[in-house]
Amino acid sequence: MDLKLTAYITLICTSGVFNLFLGTYVLLKRHYFTKIANFFVLYTFLITIYCFAAAFGLMATTLEEIKFWTTVQYIGLAFSPPAGLLFIRYYLGKRITKRGTAALMSFSAVTLLLVATNDVHHFHYRVFDVHPSMGLPYITQEIGIWYMIYGTFIFSCMFAAFLMLVSRWKETEKTYRPQLIALMISQLVPMCTAFVYLIGATPPGIDPVPTVLWISSALLLWSTTASRLFTIMPIAKESIFHSIHDGVIVLDSRNQIIEFNQASSRMFNFLKRSLLGRDFSSVWIEACGEPFPAAMTDTSCTQEFEFSEFPKKVYQIRTSPLMQGSAKKGMLLIFSDFTELKQLQWKLEHQAYYDELTNVYNRRAFFQHSEKMFIEAQKNAVPFTVILTDIDFFKSVNDTYGHDTGDEVLKHVVNSCQEQLSEDILFARYGGEEFVVAVSGKTLLEVEALANQLRENLACQPVSFPTGPITVTLSSGVAAVTAEDKTLSQLLIKADKALYQAKEAGRNKVHVYTALQAESSI
Repeated sequence: MDLKLTAYITLICTSGVFNLFLGTYVLLKRHYFTKIANFFVLYTFLITIYCFAAAFGLMATTLEEIKFWTTVQYIGLAFSPPAGLLFIRYYLGKRITKRGTAALMSFSAVTLLLVATNDVHHFHYRVFDVHPSMGLPYITQEIGIWYMIYGTFIFSCMFAAFLMLVSRWKETEKTYRPQLIALMISQLVPMCTAFVYLIGATPPGIDPVPTVLWISSALLLWSTTASRLFTIMPIAKESIFHSIHDGVIVLDSRNQIIEFNQASSRMFNFLKRSLLGRDFSSVWIEACGEPFPAAMTDTSCTQEFEFSEFPKKVYQIRTSPLMQGSAKKGMLLIFSDFTELKQLQWKLEHQAYYDELTNVYNRRAFFQHSEKMFIEAQKNAVPFTVILTDIDFFKSVNDTYGHDTGDEVLKHVVNSCQEQLSEDILFARYGGEEFVVAVSGKTLLEVEALANQLRENLACQPVSFPTGPITVTLSSGVAAVTAEDKTLSQLLIKADKALYQAKEAGRNKVHVYTALQAESSI
């Protein structure tokens, strides 16, 4: 055996030993790793078979032995490229389906079968014989149709794995880029060597690919031991980082943007990769026109804010310092979209405090707000007055025209009253056809005039219906708080008595409660 052949065998065996060690090392420690270890063990063991079969083929003494070891080679050669592709996909956190895996391996199985039976059909090798000038164990061969198909397949597997790794370059932190480079080269070395071999630029008679696989193996060994390839899995972690629904922005110790996920860029379309390294507070002010709503201190905090865009969004912000020991190394900003939850909350609150038909405050909301107004008025010694008003002959409207018409009348009354009332006046549906108004800071005479204004404005605006217009009038009772009124309920009782007097007087009138009326009603 000449020195040149010995050198080839030595390099090939070195590649085989490296891969055998890698596969065995990961296999023995698989309980420390995730499922990715299974793909890696399969990948390295297949390459090991390929390398050692190639070495035994170079030590063969007959053509039949070479054909046997060539078939064994293809156990590794046919299956290792798709296994490598599956390993890279899992490393990058990409979904691997059973159907896709089966399709890849089925193609490799067909290749192995065709190589084993090549003497029958010559689909893979048209000619596979001892080299006429160099002799054993060198081989001369002419490729067949399946060899070209198979070659395209394994090149596609390796190139696809390489491109997947390249596509993650920008998203990978600098700390982990050497690991990414190692994986890229491990795919690129055999791919380039095989290409050089196919164009005839390598020594004849020997496949050079297994002689260079020790380079890929050494890089994978470094990735496994030095950069903790399986225990850290930075690329897969980044995939998770970008797949979560919450927006995440990472700042350094100077509050400069160093990373953000895809969810945050969807939430805030001004976030671009070009902003990395910029001060976050300045970026926020430039984009939103106002300071960032959350304090970025040394303690964690949570708060909500509304983002001014259409449609309006509500976010919960959680700020948390990134600490290393006692030193602050950065800040984590987490944005959760609470818009749907807030919309549901607003809807429930609206249903709880607003009248469904007229869309004004209901009785519950009136008492909640007017109690505060009542207490505040007594505390500050300012006038506080209520108007209790009732639609005249509303029952007759319902009986004559139906409840749909009655509902329209109620809406018309509300619209008419709202035209006359300022925002600081509390207006609510008290129940049925009754409405209530609470006024703070106006004298009794002013509120009486307001009640008459409401009545007169409504009376001159009939409700239009296909059957003809319907004139609607109001009767109102007005009562102002006095020293003897300790509760809001007492004041409303007075207003109710005044309302009764207005109805007794013929309706479409406003009556003010007085002590004389109280005596006459007893």
